Amino acid sequence: MDDALERLAVSLRERLVAEAGDGDADVAARIRSVVDREAGLLDVEQREALVARVAERSFGLGPLEPLLRDPAVDEVMVNGPRAVFVERGGRVEPAAVTFGSEAELRHVIERILAPLGRRVDEASPLADARLPDGSRVNVIIPPLSLDGPILTVRRFRRRGFTAAELVEQGTMTEALRAFLAGAVRGRINVLISGGTGSGKTTTLNALSAFIPAGERIVTIEDAAELRLQQPHVVRLESRPPNLEGRGEVTIRALVRNALRMRPDRIVVGEVRGAEALDMLSAMTTGHDGSLSTIHAGSPEEALRRLETLALMADVALPLAAVREQVAGAIELVVHQARGRDGERRVVEVAEVVRLAGGPATRELYAWRDDRPRWRAALSDTLAARLGAAAA
Repeated sequence: MDDALERLAVSLRERLVAEAGDGDADVAARIRSVVDREAGLLDVEQREALVARVAERSFGLGPLEPLLRDPAVDEVMVNGPRAVFVERGGRVEPAAVTFGSEAELRHVIERILAPLGRRVDEASPLADARLPDGSRVNVIIPPLSLDGPILTVRRFRRRGFTAAELVEQGTMTEALRAFLAGAVRGRINVLISGGTGSGKTTTLNALSAFIPAGERIVTIEDAAELRLQQPHVVRLESRPPNLEGRGEVTIRALVRNALRMRPDRIVVGEVRGAEALDMLSAMTTGHDGSLSTIHAGSPEEALRRLETLALMADVALPLAAVREQVAGAIELVVHQARGRDGERRVVEVAEVVRLAGGPATRELYAWRDDRPRWRAALSDTLAARLGAAAA
């Protein structure tokens, strides 16, 4: 019956558009009128449900409205008008909704982008945006996408998970939580690595809670997701170019500006470009205890990727100099992964050590064979800083 109601809602919505368009002053009254006329045989409860569905398609984000109201949904993925998927608890599954047509999907995309001053068309078929509630949106349309418009919405959680909650969920052990808390309090520079959807930002947000309240923290993000609870936090967000291609403010520009703002710590939500060099410089010039995330498949790969990103800067530094910067800046790499069952877990923690050929990692902690294993102790220098933080 639910599928039949959905098909009827699609049909009535299309009829409303054909008859008078969306510009009528009293769309709500017309919706109820057409439902009473075309679906008068349904009982009162079913007609009310039908009115609600048609209204969702007329005023809000259409079929996506119930998905975005569901607190269990972390991500909504629309692969054309007939294929909608959601992520719940780390698992991707089909959603029981569809769009009536490609035109309806495009209409929803326009509803999302227009208030944000963004648009997509054949000349500019890609767009990133942020909804008023903080959710991140990505849109790509033909000719770049072959199966119709593609819409991805990553939900924004108004309250991030605490480190204690991550322990309860199995993301980390209590011993590891205590160790990482000491590392943050001890002003050790921490880089969190992992793949897409592995929970890097969630872990970064949880660890940031261990920064003392008296410090001035500057956060820099491509799309604001962090929710630090300290009283002295300055939040910066990059800005894409406007419709005329002007006004862009990059992460790199914000990192450079942050150095003039007297920060005690700099938190970069994700390093993904030439800003890597400026971040490394900040970490080696008095901004100890900084935090960031990076896409990588292992701690060793995270360092190599950081080197590559730093080389993208418009500074003719040799690779050896960049590697020296990485070795001097990053002290601890926390690697997180998402398992096949959807569970997100910290699977490795490594200390960065200097070798003749550049920085390398020494494994301290690993999740192996479904249990944690502590492989080695911290170096004397970092151990002393952890001890001082605990004192």
